[in-house]
Amino acid sequence: MITLKDIAKEVGVSISSVSLVLNDRDSGRIKPEIADRIRKAAEQMGYASNLLARGLKTRQTHTLGLLSDQVATIPFAGEMLAGAQVAAWEEGFLLLLIDTAGDRKMERPATVALLQRHVEGLILASKFHREMELPPVSTPIPMVLLDGRPKEPDARVDWVVPDETGGAYTATRHLIEAGHRRIAFLTIESEVFVARELRLTGYTRALTEAGIEVDPSLIVAATEPSTMAGLAPAESLLSRPDRPTAVFCFSDQLAFSLYQAAHRLGLEIPRDVSVVGFDNQQFVADSLLPGLTTVQLPHSAMGAWAARRAIARLRGTAQPAEEHCLMPCPLVERTSVARLR
Repeated sequence: MITLKDIAKEVGVSISSVSLVLNDRDSGRIKPEIADRIRKAAEQMGYASNLLARGLKTRQTHTLGLLSDQVATIPFAGEMLAGAQVAAWEEGFLLLLIDTAGDRKMERPATVALLQRHVEGLILASKFHREMELPPVSTPIPMVLLDGRPKEPDARVDWVVPDETGGAYTATRHLIEAGHRRIAFLTIESEVFVARELRLTGYTRALTEAGIEVDPSLIVAATEPSTMAGLAPAESLLSRPDRPTAVFCFSDQLAFSLYQAAHRLGLEIPRDVSVVGFDNQQFVADSLLPGLTTVQLPHSAMGAWAARRAIARLRGTAQPAEEHCLMPCPLVERTSVARLR
């Protein structure tokens, strides 16, 4: 490993001169031509400063820790990491990531490992919107929940989640504006997903505001948000003699089930039934024929918000009180919705 001593020997100057230059404290102390020679030598020799050692002295490592629960292994959720990383970099911070792969036993040692590396802020990221338990942290550092809200109602922590209700309202409203009044909701049974009730609220609110009575028989549920689990309820919905003219689906994968069910029954999308999904999942929403109109989960924007919030806490520029953000979920229009004939 190249040291300051090696660079000093190469250039023919003192170690203190090299230290001043590489720490950007050479102005008025070292001649510009000598400072240039030192920087060029450091670059050519592949010198990398010991940021950890410097951080121990200054108590500033400019590093955020991100502890994720399978976020790194799920393609459509990975945008949260990209958003957080880009935002941190723009603010002069690095992001140090540990993914627990869904193993709850890893959470505590992973948190300790990040703190031992002197991260200045901690982001806890979930693969889907849920209530999260905060890990025990002895060091008082800023903590932000990404795609989750604290299980403890009085927890002093910032958090950001998608506006699930607003997204569902927008999706249902889009179908209403296309002339549909018999609009079904293909949802899920599992109460693990906080989004289930929130999206149901948006769906029913849009219908009620439009003067459309909510028909409980048009709300059907799959056991889980997968294509295979959604196939049976989708077929039962489309097999009805009074089948709906449009279906809002809890997820893009359930929308995929509806496409398959429609094909089996000889129905055409959007001629016979219009469909709107939720997630804008890559390789699903943009690959179906016709292209699926869906609601975008704002993963990248949420990741950026979490990183900037943690940094604002460190810099003392955030409001004293804890904040939470409902990130808007915009509609992505493709060709799975037609005006009712």
